[in-house]
Amino acid sequence: MEFSLFAHIERLSPDQSHEKLYEEFIELCKMADEAGMRAVWTGEHHGMDFTIAPNPLMSLVDIAHHTKKIRLGTGTVIAPFWHPIKLAGEAAAADLMTGGRIELGIARGAYSYEYERMMPGMDAWDAGQRMREIAPLLPKLWDGDCAHDGEFFKFPATTSAPKPVQPGGPPIWIAARDPNSHEFGVRNGFNIQVTPLWQGMEEIETLMGRFEYACADYQGSRPKIMLLHHTYVGSDETDLDQAAKELSRFYNYFGAWFQNKRPVQQGLIQELTEEEMAANTMMVPENLARDLTFGTANGVTDRLRRYEDLGYDEFSYWIDSGMSFERKRDSLARFIDDVMPKFQ
Repeated sequence: MEFSLFAHIERLSPDQSHEKLYEEFIELCKMADEAGMRAVWTGEHHGMDFTIAPNPLMSLVDIAHHTKKIRLGTGTVIAPFWHPIKLAGEAAAADLMTGGRIELGIARGAYSYEYERMMPGMDAWDAGQRMREIAPLLPKLWDGDCAHDGEFFKFPATTSAPKPVQPGGPPIWIAARDPNSHEFGVRNGFNIQVTPLWQGMEEIETLMGRFEYACADYQGSRPKIMLLHHTYVGSDETDLDQAAKELSRFYNYFGAWFQNKRPVQQGLIQELTEEEMAANTMMVPENLARDLTFGTANGVTDRLRRYEDLGYDEFSYWIDSGMSFERKRDSLARFIDDVMPKFQ
């Protein structure tokens, strides 16, 4: 099993400088590169200081200038916000600029907050249908002279300009949860990204089962599957107690953004009270400590062995957590120094 880093810029309060936060984001990416991680992934989000990532391809091109070998992945672009010709061309341009290091993760998106601003009236079903039309067009546009007459897009014969460096174009990964998404991705020869969020080992096993079921009838080479999961490697029990509380806070805010019911001002959602967070019994610290990839180095190693035994090809360390840069850095350093060598 290979390892990667999944990271964004997180801004929690008005006193945090975007410039400083970006510097810290780059430092984490450099750590991943120097440690020999396979890839770094960053996604696409709009108008949310909770996750600052308006164009992941732009971020990845800059990361390439600060790193040497690490692969550079979108985790993920939100397909319905793109025209297929634009996405094919920009991904190919990023591949050219990075010397062929780009990987393209694609999703339908999840936040209604973004849908109502970027594509008013679009819902998750419509977004998914657009993603399913766009993704298979990308290799055809990279190959050249692709004409299309579909439900959402129509265009005459078009060739991506530029063409990507990698033969066939950047590897494509589909964010999948339900069985139909797995089947769509595998049927098209795409790799699969999955995240159980806070739902623990049962969901991790379920997601792998859906992938294996989709692969059973596929005649091509088996695609890869990546598990994306919040991870924290603690120094001791006191440190882990603090991390569980911080991750509980993160998931409470994640849920608030997803529900899209609270006012947002200057990119920051209205602050949650301690009483509101305490009332969310699903996200209490002890549950997250149980269900995330969380523990001492030995405990995290044991969890990763279980994922590896299930058949996951890659584990992506999701570092977004609302923690300070120093706490993120120290946990990642313990993962690099005390966990990764056990899998080499």
